[in-house]
Amino acid sequence: MKNVFNLPLLLVLMLGLFSSCEYFEDFTPPPGHGQGPAANVVFVSTNQPSGNAIMVYKREKDGTLMPHGSYPTGGKGIDGGLGSQGALVMHDGRLFVVNAGSNEVSVFEIDGYELTLVERVASGGMMPTSLTVHNDLLYVMNAGGEGNLTGFRVRDDGTLKFIPSSTRYFSNDGTGPAPAPAQIEFSPNGRTLVATERATNYLLTFSVLPLGTLGNRQISMSSGQTPFGFAFNTDDQLVVSEAFGGAENASALSSYRIKPNGTLATLSGSVGTDQTAACWVAITDDHRYAYTTNTGSGNLTGYKIASTGELGRLSASGNDGDTGLDSRPIDLALSRSSKFLYALNAEGSISGFAVQMDGSLASLGKIMDLDPTPAGIVAR
Repeated sequence: MKNVFNLPLLLVLMLGLFSSCEYFEDFTPPPGHGQGPAANVVFVSTNQPSGNAIMVYKREKDGTLMPHGSYPTGGKGIDGGLGSQGALVMHDGRLFVVNAGSNEVSVFEIDGYELTLVERVASGGMMPTSLTVHNDLLYVMNAGGEGNLTGFRVRDDGTLKFIPSSTRYFSNDGTGPAPAPAQIEFSPNGRTLVATERATNYLLTFSVLPLGTLGNRQISMSSGQTPFGFAFNTDDQLVVSEAFGGAENASALSSYRIKPNGTLATLSGSVGTDQTAACWVAITDDHRYAYTTNTGSGNLTGYKIASTGELGRLSASGNDGDTGLDSRPIDLALSRSSKFLYALNAEGSISGFAVQMDGSLASLGKIMDLDPTPAGIVAR
């Protein structure tokens, strides 16, 4: 493995200079056994067809990453990207990861920087690509075949129990090929599950019932074409990326509010990135800024989020963080307190950025020690 992070902060993006002491995150030593993740750790799913694994990185005080170890999931990835957000999820001291090539989900217990495989279970469908967890309820998005959503309970020991009658379908009603679903996620209060469909430009919402099953599917139209990844800003507000089929410089972000009847009301229609193929979304802990990857352009675009949920671009260019020519950023993760932002790139690298007070990004360089087409990144 080679670490090519540039320790000096060479590239300053947007407004102002990066202060090497002003934006350091509180640095807490790793917890003891059984106490969950360390306060400065990043996890990545490799998604390799020969065998999926979790790569673990220690984050230094300046935000740069150092490889720590690799932990096999016991399952397989696929030869290529997953085209989804949420392939790797951290919740309550555990990691949950899809094995798209073997139709499974793996669960790990986290102890500091170390992982212990708890269980590997069938996902309830073909090619699982996205997960979401709220309390002890986990749902898997199976994107292969006709596609479905399937629910599990997370037991106290981390093992998964299938929920009878939990399987739900996308807008195709389980007939014919799946409509290119990209992500599922519970709202922060756990009352609603949202899904995006790229092929139909639909945003789906399901109410979550007391026994863990999902209510009737509600369909809302996306403001723009090819809705992909999203993140919640509040219990009832979310920000969605729109790839516009990969058309050059055409992608955008939009925002929505969940109405009492479960459908979505548009807060901001498509606010363009002026870049190509916006796909993955991350929102800071203070709910002030949203970032999206522009996979076709090799960069990131930042947005301000108003208290009303409306969006405004941070810069005129829409290029707020450069991940490099042909890097193809395919996922995003913010550290604890949102001091650092990490972009996972299809080339097999991670680009790091320091998040400034005004939302602009300062480059921390890049670490290149992954095989191509990893899928899924989470950070503390």
